[in-house]
Amino acid sequence: MRRLAILVVRRRWWVIAVALVALPASVLYGGSVHDKLSPGGFLDPGAESTRAAAAIAKEFPSSGQSDFVVVITAKHGTVDSPDVAAAGLAITQRLGSATGVVTAFSYWSLNSVPQLRSRDQREALVFASLRGNDDAKIKLAATLIPQFESDTNVVSTGVTGVAVVTRELSDQAEKDLQRSDLLTGPFTFIALVVVFGSLVAALLPLGVALLAVLGTFVVLAVLAKLTTVSVFSLNLATGLGLGLAIDYSLFVVSRYREEFARGVSTPVAIGRSMQTAGRTVAFSAGTVAISLMALAIFPIPYLRSFAYAGVAVVALAAVSSLIVLPALLAVLGPRVDKFRVFKVREATDGGAWRRQADRVMRHPVPYAVTVSLVLILLAIPFFHLKLGLSDDRVGPKDMPSRIATDQYREHFASREADALSIQVPGIDPKTDVKAIDQFARELAILPGVARVDALTGEYFILNKTLVAAPPIPIAQRFAPPAGQRGTYLSVVPDVEPLSSRGEQLVKDIRAASAPFKFSVAGLSARLVDTKQSVTSRLPLALGLIALATFVLLFLMTGSLLIPVKALVLNMLSLTATFGATVWIFQEGHLANLLHFTPTGTIDVFTPILMFCIAFGLSMDYEVFLLSRIKEEYDLERENERAVSIGLQKTGRIVTAAALLLTIVFIGIATSEVALVKAFGVGLGIAVLVDAFLVRATLVPAFMRLAGRVNWWSPRWLRRWHLRFGIWENEPIALLDREFETSVR
Repeated sequence: MRRLAILVVRRRWWVIAVALVALPASVLYGGSVHDKLSPGGFLDPGAESTRAAAAIAKEFPSSGQSDFVVVITAKHGTVDSPDVAAAGLAITQRLGSATGVVTAFSYWSLNSVPQLRSRDQREALVFASLRGNDDAKIKLAATLIPQFESDTNVVSTGVTGVAVVTRELSDQAEKDLQRSDLLTGPFTFIALVVVFGSLVAALLPLGVALLAVLGTFVVLAVLAKLTTVSVFSLNLATGLGLGLAIDYSLFVVSRYREEFARGVSTPVAIGRSMQTAGRTVAFSAGTVAISLMALAIFPIPYLRSFAYAGVAVVALAAVSSLIVLPALLAVLGPRVDKFRVFKVREATDGGAWRRQADRVMRHPVPYAVTVSLVLILLAIPFFHLKLGLSDDRVGPKDMPSRIATDQYREHFASREADALSIQVPGIDPKTDVKAIDQFARELAILPGVARVDALTGEYFILNKTLVAAPPIPIAQRFAPPAGQRGTYLSVVPDVEPLSSRGEQLVKDIRAASAPFKFSVAGLSARLVDTKQSVTSRLPLALGLIALATFVLLFLMTGSLLIPVKALVLNMLSLTATFGATVWIFQEGHLANLLHFTPTGTIDVFTPILMFCIAFGLSMDYEVFLLSRIKEEYDLERENERAVSIGLQKTGRIVTAAALLLTIVFIGIATSEVALVKAFGVGLGIAVLVDAFLVRATLVPAFMRLAGRVNWWSPRWLRRWHLRFGIWENEPIALLDREFETSVR
């Protein structure tokens, strides 16, 4: 770190010039990154439901998958009125002939199939299957939406479907992101002025954040050409980039001002800051990056996208803070306090945070027990966690596709658009008619099944009796192309697809006996497969995060107990955060205040994302505090004094960083998309709990209880750490002389 500081100060003008060139270049290339990213990416490519859906779409072009659904409402009369029927048939034909539409059918084109008509007979459905992969379907849906949303004297139409909902949620998230940036920018700058007391000093973290965020946009734009990158990762890139850039800049600039106030020269102040605060920033970035890198273990592109965005923004925030920021400080020198609004009282050996540390360490047991009980109580709702997938209800109530879906959800007897598809490859539909018929009968009697459609007919329960009706014209969609084998069946549910009953239906179908192999696709099947895909890899991700964090903290401190304590306290803090998130978003206790619709579940991806990000941020503050405690402990080897002074020196900085990061997350929480809102609220709670309950209370309490054992490790391990540990062992005096003589 010393050599880097010398190099940066010597080449400060070159560093600044490169940064000034990179900034507009990043704007030009990365400014349109949203259009290059995918609004999809929620599927596991290797899951049974994904493979089955792709095979059905490829082998049965007329399968009529519900990518695009039009809900048609009669203004007068019923859907069987001549003028309404003519309008519905015209819309069906126009949709079927649109570019990119494989097939379209409706209540009218199928000779008035009753399942596609609402209970009051005033609404009917049109289904369309779109060509291409998920991204292609979503883009095509965007062009079709304005063509099929209409309001005439005869009918009004609403558009929904998987592709439509995903497109509108993506567009809403982009609007929310822009609004969040406009809201948080001024508040963040005001808070930075309050922290630094100077306009120039307050602008430095914002400059670092700008470099980190725009640089990440460039990285994501490049990656989007190579793999699927979710558009929702931009929320993380912007929020985390701004937050971490502020954290790192705050730590470096505060240490620089502290050293400069002692009367040393600018190069020496930068050198000392880099050797201490700079080293801490590097460690912090490493811990955050490790946590986010674990997301790449999961096979789902949506989660991997957050790994790409997170690691990129953390690395660029650290690089900007350790290279560009010191170069700016070298140029500014004492002018870093120019345009001072008021004088900030710098950290001293006394003060509120040292009194807090002393207070806790005088009575460590009561403080440790009380705060731990509070966190455990907050964590209780987490044990009632129910994982699900997001649907239209995560969007605002006035989102057009949600309005149409609500009509469909409330007014129709069965969930035609959410039918499960059963792929049966390899059989001959002509010679294996009996086997198909028997399998369809077995499926029709399962709980949660409204109807089974197959090449052999329609199967449903009427007055507790299984009815096998002859096939209608639409049944030809189950026939393979000429000369090929295979078929599929459609299972229409009468339960909410994204629910425990929907999951149980999939499990019952997969457990059904059949004389042939089959695979299940559909929304409920996707829920089951996604949960299995995520939970099966979760232990590996958690284990790698814990191991890597333990090793990194050991390399920093040389202690075995401190990394263990840090992991335990972080888990306690995060469990409390998850409990609060479940209480708010799953159980819906603050739904009216926060303006969202509770669904009784938490999106399966949210806890994983929150864990990896919040864990990294928690370790971020842990590293800030421990680095200063270790620095003080190495001077006099007095544990309590080191903890007291360490908290005093970093308490104000950590608190300020936490509050600034909370402002960023509050901005994210203003999103109209409940999925993003939960993300912002949960991370805001995590940061506040960690800064005020864990770092300010539990850390000094447990450090006091452990005493000198905090720093224990076996003798052979201490020798290894002295040789290979990551730490600065040169005395400050030597560093000062080297800077004074080598930096000109």
